[in-house]
Amino acid sequence: MFGKMKGVLPLAISIGVLAFVYVEIALNFTFHWVTNGDLGNGLALPSNFHLVVPAGFVTWGLFYLLGADNAAATKTAIASIVGSVGGLVLMIVGPAVADLPDFWGLALLVGIIAFVLVLAIPVSEKYSVAACFPAFASVVFWWIATGLDGWADKGGGVGNSVEALGKPATAGTGAFGGVISTPYLMVFVNVLVTLLVGLVFGIASGRLSALISPKKTAAAK
Repeated sequence: MFGKMKGVLPLAISIGVLAFVYVEIALNFTFHWVTNGDLGNGLALPSNFHLVVPAGFVTWGLFYLLGADNAAATKTAIASIVGSVGGLVLMIVGPAVADLPDFWGLALLVGIIAFVLVLAIPVSEKYSVAACFPAFASVVFWWIATGLDGWADKGGGVGNSVEALGKPATAGTGAFGGVISTPYLMVFVNVLVTLLVGLVFGIASGRLSALISPKKTAAAK
């Protein structure tokens, strides 16, 4: 067992280091660097464009699950785009079918989108339906967390400012009292961008692991 652990040590180091870098950058980007006003607690109000920390780990994991090579990177990128577009369709069409408080419109659209994603399997060998579902789920998760804008009236907030956050009519219904209320279109953009960022970190962790792995001698080979 010790020998096996020694073998994966370079990978563990590279992923651990880059995971720290990724989270540090993503959270500072969202709550310190690209913001819309001081919240008075040491943090700032995130702008409508921000990074979604959990989403990056989704594609990072998918990259390794699919083989951690160039083909895996391509499949993960395609799945990120397809799954995110599916989430965008849900956010646009679902509320038009049945508005709050009825969930059946959202449920119906999820069923239709899932049907289409699976039906598209024969289109290309580079298409991975199994990877599309986590990307789609990431969009749905963040849409719920940020206030279900488009389904809940003004769920994404109005104005995205500290002043708007202080008024119930304009704060939005996102988590932390409306702090992360986000318009649905920006939910799509934010998640898709973060999914692709996570993929880049996944690729980088593989490259870094290869660089720090002990090289075998010619005799050993």
